[in-house]
Parts: sequence; structure tokens; C-alpha cells
Amino acid sequence: MRKGKLIAIDIFAGGGGLSEGFSKAGFNIINHVEQNKNAVETLKTRVMFFWLKESGLIKKYYAYFNGQISRTDLIAEYNLTSLINNNVIQEEISWRTIGDIIQRIKLNMKMNCIKNIDVLLGGPPCQAYSLVGRARDPYNMDNDQRNYFYKYYVEFLKEIKPEIFVFENVPGILSSGKGKLFADIQEYMNKAGYEINYRILNSADFMVLQNRKRVVLIGWKKGNNFEYPVFEKMEHSYMVKDVLDDMPCLKAGEGTESIQNYRINEINAYLKKTKIRTHYDKVINHVARLHRREDLIIYRYAINKYLNGEKIKYTDLPEYLQFHKNRKSFLDRFKVVERDDSASHTVVAHIAKDGHYYIHPDINQRRSLTVREVARLQSFPDNYKFEGPRTAQYIQVGNAVPPLMAERIAEKIKGMLL
Repeated sequence: MRKGKLIAIDIFAGGGGLSEGFSKAGFNIINHVEQNKNAVETLKTRVMFFWLKESGLIKKYYAYFNGQISRTDLIAEYNLTSLINNNVIQEEISWRTIGDIIQRIKLNMKMNCIKNIDVLLGGPPCQAYSLVGRARDPYNMDNDQRNYFYKYYVEFLKEIKPEIFVFENVPGILSSGKGKLFADIQEYMNKAGYEINYRILNSADFMVLQNRKRVVLIGWKKGNNFEYPVFEKMEHSYMVKDVLDDMPCLKAGEGTESIQNYRINEINAYLKKTKIRTHYDKVINHVARLHRREDLIIYRYAINKYLNGEKIKYTDLPEYLQFHKNRKSFLDRFKVVERDDSASHTVVAHIAKDGHYYIHPDINQRRSLTVREVARLQSFPDNYKFEGPRTAQYIQVGNAVPPLMAERIAEKIKGMLL
């Protein structure tokens, strides 16, 4: 059994949902690999959060969080440039770059006297495997080069040789190429020296207030007497309103990136149990986007129908509000988030383009959900600061693995290793 923290690496890290869960479970994430510059800045901020917390300097993080000190000054005060730059590698993973990335990881291991990696984490970009994407353009999706990102993942397995790996993706990966793609993925991983198994897991079974089904493939070195962990459904009585009702009320175009006070001071049972909100926290990343007058009319119509227990189809709208020519598919373009359900519908990155699929259920607010509200549906803690412009923040949240789900997976992996 290894003394101290178990060591992990997160590739295709995105906004950091997987590594957040594993960090909360006690893993030391020594490297993140991500190409998007805004996600990279978010990851660097979170690396600083954990370093400051473990150094007994959490108040300094909140000084930055609350706008009392700049990010640049915080980094300079504790000489954190090397720490965050060695940890977070901003690079697109390709055959041209992969060798250099692996060498940087190995150098970081050597500098920190780390001989072995316990867990490799990562979910290659999943748009190519998306059932929706392939429905729109099946030829391009089946021939998309992103289908082959798994080969890069396998290259990390060969070079880093983790004891266990966790590979997460959308269910569409199972049927892409009529199942041939996923068969190839399993074959390549097996040839790299790993026994593997997978399940389709729903984040709602992990006390995340969102239905989000994902393929979670777990592999371990051949010879280890491991089995795919059993995940029992976590029963609860919490509802979506538990992540919405204490947030500041906003109308379209209102809000601010900087701190705001909660509407309700008392922390409810769900937020307290999941530690999404603590007594140290304030609200950030809570800005309601502007909407066209016509969309606001549709939102009012949709919310009123929702309050009467009805859902709308696009073709239900008055003729003068039907701007799309396509009136045969994607008829649920406007969807109200169900506040009295135990789980919302799936948060996806498309929310960065418009919020029609995520309409706030409060008729008085009449807008789409903010970054912080969808982050809560994803189970990100309120002290998780998303960097970059609002569109980039939505993408980071929409593509993420819910941290609460990742934490439960991490606890099982930890039990296997220890």
C-alpha cells in the first residue's frame, strides 16, 4: 500500500470535473492536460485553491474569490507560477505533441519524487460520438478524426503505466461505427496490458440533481485481482429547487461575474450535505444573458404552460413566434427546468449558444439559467471559479463530469488500490 496520497493525472481535462471529484476523495492530481485556454485558466485557479487550502491559506483564496486581491498578485505573493505551469499543460494532444507532453509529465514526476502513477483520468472530446451529432450528419460523424482520440489515450497508458484508468464518454460511443469503434477501443486497451469493463452510469444515481448518462470504462493492469466496482443508487428526497431557490433573483441581462449575496442566508440540507455551498461562500459567475423580446415572450408562454403541468412543442407556439423552418424535428427547443423533480434534464455545452433548453422555472425571472446555476446542477461547489468569458464558462460546465459523481467513483477506485 502506498503511503500518502494516491497520484493521478487528468488528460482531456476540460474544466476539471473529474479531477475535482478525485481531489475531494484525497487524490493528488499532479498534471492536467488541456488545450482550451479558458479551461486551462480555470484549472490553474483550482490548483491554487487546493494548494492554498492544504497550506492553511484558504483565506487568501477567498480574498481572490471575493475580488480583494488580483489573480496576478496572489500568484506573485506565494510564487505559484512554477506550481501551476508544471501542473497544467496547455497543449492539444496529437501525434505531434504527445511525446513532449509525456516527457513533461515524467519530468514533473521526477521533480516531485513520484515513481508511479496510480490513476489516469480522462474523457476525449465526445462530440464525434454524440447520437445527436451523428443524427444531424451521420457521414461526417462516423469519419470524424476525433473518433481516434482514444489512440492517444492508449499511448498514455503505455508510457505512464497507471495501475488503474477511468475513461468517460457519452453513450453514443458504444454505437458509433455500428459498434466497431468501441470494440477497437477495448482491443487497444487490452493490448496495452489492461483488463477493462464498463457501465452506463447516471449522475442522478450519485445524488447529482441531473439526469446525465455516461459510459464509464474502468481498466486495471492485468494480474491485479480487481473487478468493476458496484455503484449502489444513492436514494434521497432532494429536488432541483434545492440548487435554485437560494440564488439571487435576476431578470434577463442582470447579474455580475463578481460576488453577490445569496437570496436565502440559511444553507439547505442538500447544499450542506454535498458541500456545494459553505459559510465561506458568496455567489459568482451568476449573470443572466440578454434575450430577444420574442424569446422572452416564448419563455413566458413556456413557463405558464409548465406551471399548469404542460410541456410545449415548437409547433404549439403562435405562428408569428415560429422562426425555424424545420417543424418536424427538435420540437422541444424550449424547455423549462423542472424545479420539483429529483433531477433536471442533461446539461450540455450547447447552452453556450442559447439558453432555450434551460429556462428558469420562475415566471418573475423569465430567463435562461446562469453559469452558476448550471454548475450547481452539475454539482460544482460554489467556490469553484470558472475563468474566461461567459460563453467559455458555459462550455466548461456543459462538458464536465459532475464532481459529485466523480468523487464517488474515486472513492471506489481508492478502495481498490488500498
